Amino acid sequence: MPLLGLQTPTIRHYVALFTDPSFATSFLLTLYLAATSTMLAMILAVAAAMLLRRAFLGSRIVTVIFQLPLPVPHLVAAAGMVLLLTQSGLFARILYGTGLLERPNQFPVLVFDRWQIATILVYLWKEVPFIGLVVLAILNSIGQEYEEIAQTLGANRWQRFRYVLLPLITPGLVTTGIIVFAFVFGSFEIPLLLGQRYPNVLPVTAYRAYVDPDLQQRPVAMAIGVVITAMVMLLLSLPLRYSRHIGKRK
Repeated sequence: MPLLGLQTPTIRHYVALFTDPSFATSFLLTLYLAATSTMLAMILAVAAAMLLRRAFLGSRIVTVIFQLPLPVPHLVAAAGMVLLLTQSGLFARILYGTGLLERPNQFPVLVFDRWQIATILVYLWKEVPFIGLVVLAILNSIGQEYEEIAQTLGANRWQRFRYVLLPLITPGLVTTGIIVFAFVFGSFEIPLLLGQRYPNVLPVTAYRAYVDPDLQQRPVAMAIGVVITAMVMLLLSLPLRYSRHIGKRK
């Protein structure tokens, strides 16, 4: 960037980045958001898939409803969270109108909070169906035979899940979990809309540095972008290594 006097390659922006205490804070927050969203999404997705694999009255309708969040853009889901969960949102107004709250601002702070609750809820609403449909497809391809054999050998419901179904769905569950983790780790639009101003996740930090009127911040933003890209590429390479490991074991 000759305009800034940068005529030759340099790593000083990376050095400044890694020695900045706020970088560590943003990195840990990003890691917390991605790990929490992914783990909760995986648990809820497995539970939903276990329920939907069995036929019951209205199961097809429930399965269709379960898939509805998939085509909805993340930004639309974030806007919905703002309308629902802020202290002036729909839920706060309903509780105030029914007399459960004396004032709407008594509603708990779920948006723009330090724990990124609304952000996590958006990711759960979007990613649980994604992981759940993959797990459901695996369960349907497996059928009931393995469970029936385990049941004849005296295994209870938990043992059948723990020792029969879970090992069979683990490869697909881990692969989709890593994809979701990498996506959340590199996503900026939802934390930008629903997260607090500071500290915030690395993608939002990079975006704000890039659009800063001070052009001296742009190389820092690019350095953060490279770090995020490297992390995401590393994460996305893990499913391939995992599948190779499983293949060798077989």
